[in-house]
Amino acid sequence: MVKEIVTVVERCVACKACEIACAVEHSATKSLIGALFETPRSEQRVRVMPAGGYSYAVRCMHCEDAPCIIACPTGAMQRYSLTDSVFVDESRCIGCWMCTVSCPFGAVTANRSYQTALKCDRCPDRVTAGQEPACVEACPTQALLFTSVEEVVGQKRDSIAVRAIAAATASQKQANVPLWRTLKGAM
Repeated sequence: MVKEIVTVVERCVACKACEIACAVEHSATKSLIGALFETPRSEQRVRVMPAGGYSYAVRCMHCEDAPCIIACPTGAMQRYSLTDSVFVDESRCIGCWMCTVSCPFGAVTANRSYQTALKCDRCPDRVTAGQEPACVEACPTQALLFTSVEEVVGQKRDSIAVRAIAAATASQKQANVPLWRTLKGAM
């Protein structure tokens, strides 16, 4: 079961802890203080953006048919088989930015310091070691989750079922009708 980074938009408070954790994880020192003094400075691969009254952590979605992989003329955009994540082989990247143009999420940007593409790689070292990606671990409100799509869908179904039964039970008690009739009317 492949795990994805899933965003629960209602929980994001735009604290940007995910951005900081990402930059630190991809720094040479892997420490906040060290990362601040590195040259060139480590850049985050996730960006928290305002969206209406909410905030959203824009990052690579590691598409199954990744347009960035298809558009890359040198094969620098690749898929890591162990984690099923898309990453940039910086040694092959020529800075043509075809990947940035083709990404439907705006998640691939230019690392101007190295003239290479920059994007979320889903922290393969952490994931293969059984840890969560740095952005997920750092999120204080659990707006970012590292889970499978099946688990998310199952949790939503469970939540809807609980709310439907609670609402039907409350209206059944008020109307004094059998519960099965109340549930049938709710469908």
